[in-house]
Amino acid sequence: MTPSPTDTRTSSVSAADFEFLRTFLAQKTAIQIAPGQEYLVESRLDKVARQHGLPDVTAVLGRVRSGNNAVAADVIDAMTTNETSFFRDQHPFDDIVATIIPELLSKLGPSDPLTIWCAASSSGQEPYTLAILLNEHFGDLVRRRRVKIVATDLSPTMVTRTKEGRYSQFEVNRGLPAKHMITYFQQQGRDWIVRNDLREMIDARVLNLLEPWSAIPRCDLVLIRNVLIYFPAEVKHKILARVKDQVLKPHGYLLLGSSETMVGGPQVYQTCKLAKATCYRPL
Repeated sequence: MTPSPTDTRTSSVSAADFEFLRTFLAQKTAIQIAPGQEYLVESRLDKVARQHGLPDVTAVLGRVRSGNNAVAADVIDAMTTNETSFFRDQHPFDDIVATIIPELLSKLGPSDPLTIWCAASSSGQEPYTLAILLNEHFGDLVRRRRVKIVATDLSPTMVTRTKEGRYSQFEVNRGLPAKHMITYFQQQGRDWIVRNDLREMIDARVLNLLEPWSAIPRCDLVLIRNVLIYFPAEVKHKILARVKDQVLKPHGYLLLGSSETMVGGPQVYQTCKLAKATCYRPL
C-alpha cells in the first residue's frame, strides 16, 4: 500500500502543499511520497476536490490543514494504492496448507477457533484465498465454524470491497484457478461475487497500523505481507514488535511478503524455513 513510482510530468501542486502532504501522510499512515511525485498528488486529489465541491488541490489541502476530518480521510484513501491478487506468490499458501494449519490445529482444543489476521489486506483477495483453501482442505473445521479471519486495511473503500466480495473478470483472472472461480463465485453481469458462506468467514474492518489494535483478537496466524517494505525501518520494527506482544499467540506463525525480512528488526522472533517459504515464530 504505497503511492506509485515517481512520475516526472509537470504539476500545479505548489512546493509548500507537496511538503505539507508528505508530512501529513508520513505522520498519519507512514506512507512515504518521494520528491517528483507532484503529478501523482494532483491526479489523485483532483478526484477528492470534485467529490467535495472544491476548486482544486490547494483547497483540498487547505481543508486538511484546518482539521476537516472527512476531507483528510478521503485524501488518505486517495493516496494509497492497493495492489493485490488471489494466491499472490503461491508458495506461502502451499506451506499454510501443508504445514502451518496442521501444526496450529495440533495446539488447539477441540472447540477452539483458528484465528487469522490478514493486515493491509487491500480489496480482500488474500483473506478470500485463505477461506477457499480452508474450505478445500479443512472443510470440517469450516463446517463447525471454528475459523475466524479478520481482514483489515487503512482504506474504507477497500474494506467495503472486501465485505462485498465483488471482483472484475480481470481480478479473478489474476491468480485464481478456474476450478475455484466456478466453485466459490457466482457471475453477476461482468463481475464475480464470492459465495455467501465465504463472505461470512471474513470480518473486514478499517484499521490504521499506526493506531491502537484493540479490536484485533489474539491470533494463531498473522499475514502482514507487502506493506512493511514501504514503511521507515523504525515504524516497521515497532509494528513487528506489537504483533508479537499484542496479537500473536505463543504457538503462532507470522508471514511477511516475499521481499520482506526480519533483518534489523526486534529480536523476539525465530526464523523458520518451511518447504517453500519462510515464516517467523515468537521466541
